[in-house]
Amino acid sequence: MNDLLIIGFRTILLYVFILIILRLMGKREVGELSVIDVVVFVIMAEVVAVGLESPDKKLSHSIFPVLLLLVIQLLTSLLSLKSKKFRDIVDGDPTLIIQDGVIQEEQMRKQRYNLDDLFQQLREQQIGSVRDVSYAYLEPSGNLSVFTYENTQPVLALISDGVIQSRHVHMVEKTEDWLVRELKELGVNDVTQVFYCSFEKGELYFQLKKDFQ
Repeated sequence: MNDLLIIGFRTILLYVFILIILRLMGKREVGELSVIDVVVFVIMAEVVAVGLESPDKKLSHSIFPVLLLLVIQLLTSLLSLKSKKFRDIVDGDPTLIIQDGVIQEEQMRKQRYNLDDLFQQLREQQIGSVRDVSYAYLEPSGNLSVFTYENTQPVLALISDGVIQSRHVHMVEKTEDWLVRELKELGVNDVTQVFYCSFEKGELYFQLKKDFQ
């Protein structure tokens, strides 16, 4: 009976504790968890389980690792906010799966993404034919973002956090030299000063970082 009371007390305490920890970690949709988020949550679940299954062990042995995981998650979130390269390593980049009605077989193989998965996700979005799709991107979360010819077409970031996204530049059939030259004509001599830049309706749209506005 004593063990049951201890387990009951620990369950309530750890429940409230984990709620606070998750709140501090910030809001996430389940389908948009990064790899680091998933790893942190899995380890956290294991640590808490040990605290509940072993009432003879100190509760601090479960609380301390969870607090350490919180620090790790907050630090990685800060790095992700500051560094596009770090975000690409951790979260990955969207993959173009369909372009102008043509399935990109090589990209599907790289992502280990098969036709059954593709057609299922197209059906879920009421897309009856691949030929109706102008662009479809497999997001890092595993979701498929689909654009038909009737939709507003997707806009790609040519510059993100001061870093030129070479793949995106080539996808809009431009070059990095062209991008740098166009920005200079618009008064921007240093790409690292640009927070965001895209090519929309035949024109460059950009926003400078706060320090350079």
